[in-house]
Amino acid sequence: MDIIDQKDTKAGDEVYVIYHNPHTASVANVKKAEVVQHPHDSSKLALFLHETFHVIEDDDALFSSEQAAETAYQELYGDQPTL
Repeated sequence: MDIIDQKDTKAGDEVYVIYHNPHTASVANVKKAEVVQHPHDSSKLALFLHETFHVIEDDDALFSSEQAAETAYQELYGDQPTL
């Protein structure tokens, strides 16, 4: 898998993530996100996804390509994600 080490990311990078819907915990999709400067802490980065900032957590998996994220999704969930 093409998982990106978070230490190697910088503002402006485009990444793919497996995003879990906060309203329906059983729903997850592969989504493209942009790495951006955290709006409240300039020493940190965040993901900009669905017009919202998401703090990058230590256990977040960031993928370099849509295909890598889809492969990981299939390994975890066994079916095709919706983009």
